[in-house]
Amino acid sequence: MALSVANDPLTSNPLTAGLPFIDLEEVKPDPAAIHAVPRDFALKHQILPMEAQNGTIRVAIGSLDSLGATDDLAVLTEKKIQVSLAAPNLIRDRLEERFLEGMLGDLPGEEDSGIDFEDVSDLQDLQKLAGEAAVVQMVNLMFAQAVRDGVSDIHIEPYERELKIRFRIDGIMEESMHPPKRMHAALISRLKILAELNIAERRLPQDGRIKLTVGARQIDVRVSIVPTVHGERAVMRILDKGTSMLTLPQLGMREDSLEIFRKLISIPYGMILVTGPTGSGKSTTLYAALQEIYSPKRNILTIEDPVEYQVAGIGQIQVRANIGLTFANGLRSIVRQDPDVIMVGEIRDHETAEIAIHAALTGHLVFSTLHTNDAPSAVTRLLDMGVEPYLAASSIVGVLAQRLIRTACNNCKQPSEEKPEALTALGIRDGDWHPQNPPFMAGVGCEKCGGTGYKGRRGVYELMSVDEEIRRMTVDRAPASMIKDHALKAQNMRTLLAEGKLAVLEGITTAEEVLRVCQREDI
Repeated sequence: MALSVANDPLTSNPLTAGLPFIDLEEVKPDPAAIHAVPRDFALKHQILPMEAQNGTIRVAIGSLDSLGATDDLAVLTEKKIQVSLAAPNLIRDRLEERFLEGMLGDLPGEEDSGIDFEDVSDLQDLQKLAGEAAVVQMVNLMFAQAVRDGVSDIHIEPYERELKIRFRIDGIMEESMHPPKRMHAALISRLKILAELNIAERRLPQDGRIKLTVGARQIDVRVSIVPTVHGERAVMRILDKGTSMLTLPQLGMREDSLEIFRKLISIPYGMILVTGPTGSGKSTTLYAALQEIYSPKRNILTIEDPVEYQVAGIGQIQVRANIGLTFANGLRSIVRQDPDVIMVGEIRDHETAEIAIHAALTGHLVFSTLHTNDAPSAVTRLLDMGVEPYLAASSIVGVLAQRLIRTACNNCKQPSEEKPEALTALGIRDGDWHPQNPPFMAGVGCEKCGGTGYKGRRGVYELMSVDEEIRRMTVDRAPASMIKDHALKAQNMRTLLAEGKLAVLEGITTAEEVLRVCQREDI
């Protein structure tokens, strides 16, 4: 990289004190410049070393506020500093990428600390490990990278000879870091301190929460630590308060389903259930529905575990089972708060189901979630919980089952061929597309999608309205398969697999991805 600014894709901006602007998407920092600026100084002041040559260090800053720090850097390094402006978020990303390897290499070893990293049991030693600067920075960097990459869960997994840190991105686990095994006790102890857990207790599972600020974002982290044969394993669920909530049209629901769902959520009373496994976007759909029907003339209350998004104008209650505030107890209190709309985070037991159903029957609109494979199974699941059939039939007005599928990366997707057996499993036949213009698209992998070929997710939805025939079948305890057959014939309900088929034919995703998340109907 030449030091001459004129050779770089720079533009002048009168609002930037005459400093040139550099596009970090196009211009990459020289790897040799990483040691030109002390790591702690660069991270603290967000100064990215671009090049070091002939007694001059060229750096990029994200704000004019950092100009004073560049003067200090000149004194610190005794070198001339050339300054360019760049996007602050890209500077942060490049700093994290550049310094990660160095931070791992700087972790203290057994010979440096005088502590046996493999068998630390003394409380003071654990606290000393957790307070090591490299460990603190490593944990901070892990969270920063996770937030930047849109990670939903961080896994710290100890094995006999190695330590892995894996991220769940768009529902898929990906290996991210491989810190040295000796770092395990220090990492876990640091997380326990942040989550206000007992760092000396390593025999029992522990759960806690961490509140972080990453950049300008407020992050809540749910921490779960369990003992395994090779040491404690930690899983952290990241709840990004800074993520904007989606509206109903942004969910990816098709126009006909969206129209029906909007009619369902506009009724004055009854119960609407959203079903699917953990991580399928149920809470996002419920929040979108609440935003859709919000009005100053309505009293909307929720009880959740945890409160994932804070919504202005809506009363939200956090479940605290350790002090007796369960879904059932909280719901009893909510009913006495004169609500018009109630959202129950999850129906887990008979007691919660009974209270929610009675609320729906006494003039309230109730939203809640269940864990079932499809929409018709939600009705029979409530009956299995011990709910009386006539109560379920009278209260439920609609059920929405959903899954999240990864979408092909728009930056690198191109026409592709699908495996015949995958198309057969989806019910796609030769006549579903023109032979000269196959609609199938797949990402080949690029920098934006991390080489996966997928970037982002969207929902697929199976919507069932509860009509008179389904109410009759509910009272008769008909199996879910009969309810499903009726919904398919009488309501033209599309199954999750049928929704996935349409997404494949539109080039939105691949057959392989749909079959990964949707239950095959040919089994």
